[in-house]
Amino acid sequence: MPDNRNSKLTRWWNNLNVKHSLGLSLILLVSSTIISFALQPNVFQEGTIQRVMTSNFRTWLPVILVTIGQAIVILGGGLDLSNGAIVSVGNVILALTVTTTDEPGKNILMILVVLGFGIAAGLLNGFFTSYLGLQPVIITFASSFVYSGLALLLLPSPGGAIPRDYTNAYRNTSLIGIPISLIVIIVFVLIWEFFRRRKYGRFLFAVGGNSKAAYTTGVPVTWVKISTYMISGLMASLAAISYTLLTGSGLSSSGDDMTLASVTGSVLGGISMSGGAGSVLGAVFGGIVLGNIRNIISSLKLDSWWRTLVNALVIVLVLAGPGTINLIRRKKK
Repeated sequence: MPDNRNSKLTRWWNNLNVKHSLGLSLILLVSSTIISFALQPNVFQEGTIQRVMTSNFRTWLPVILVTIGQAIVILGGGLDLSNGAIVSVGNVILALTVTTTDEPGKNILMILVVLGFGIAAGLLNGFFTSYLGLQPVIITFASSFVYSGLALLLLPSPGGAIPRDYTNAYRNTSLIGIPISLIVIIVFVLIWEFFRRRKYGRFLFAVGGNSKAAYTTGVPVTWVKISTYMISGLMASLAAISYTLLTGSGLSSSGDDMTLASVTGSVLGGISMSGGAGSVLGAVFGGIVLGNIRNIISSLKLDSWWRTLVNALVIVLVLAGPGTINLIRRKKK
C-alpha cells in the first residue's frame, strides 16, 4: 500500500512550490537562518535568542516593507527603481519635522504627509509607465534621481533628531512577546492574502502574466498597473517611517541600498521577473534571507561590499538562469 503521509507531503510541497513559488525561498530561509545562528555561538543562551530575533526584525523591517511593494509591482509586470529614493525623502521629512513629543498633532500630520508623498510618487511613476506606456526601468530610474535630489536638498548633511520616546517605543513594544516589527510583517502578509483571493488579486496576476489577454477579457490593465506603483510608494513611505524610528535621525541617502535589496528579495522569494507568478509571502522570506546574509557577512567580518555583490549576483543568476538552462538543453539535443 502506498504511504499516504508521503503522498500528502509530496502534494503539499508541489502546491507550495508550483502554485506559490515558495519552495526555493523556504529552503533559502531555513538554510540561511541555520548558518546565521551557527556563526553566533551565544545565541541559544537563555533569553538571548528572543533579543536577537527582536533586534533582527526591527532592523530588517524597512527592507522587507520595500520588498513587499516591489514584489507587487513585479507581479503586475513592472519594476520600481525609485522606491529607495522615496524612503530617503520620507526619512528626511520626518527627521526634520518630528523633533518633539509636545506636538502630537503635528507629528501625525507629518506622518500623513510622508505617506501621501509616497502614494503621489507612485502615482506619478504609474502614470508615465502605464498610462503613457513608457519603459518602467527608464522612468523609475529617472524619478529616483529626482527624489534623491529632493532628499539631498532638504537635508544636505546627516541630521535631525527623532524623540527618544518614539524610538524606544519602536524598539521595545511587543504583543504577547512578539515584537511590533514582526506583527507589522504578519499584518501585511494577511492583507495580501485577503486581496490575493479577491478580484484585485486575480486582476494583478492576469495583468502580470499577459496584459494584452487580460485587456481583452475586460481587466482594467492600466489602473491595475498604476495601483501597483502606488502601493510600492506607500510601502516605501512605511519603510521610511520604520527606518526613522530605528535610527532616530535623517540621512539623504538612507534608502540608496534598498532598491537593489528589494529586487533581490523579490527574486529570492520566488517572484518571476517577467510578472504574473509568485507570492508576497515569498518576498517576505526573501527579505529575511537578505537579513540573514547581512548577519552572516557581519559574523565572518567581511567587508560590507560583499552584501552588494551577493545582491547583484542573485539578480544576474536569476535573469541568466533560464537562458543558460535552455542553451544546455539545446546542446544536449
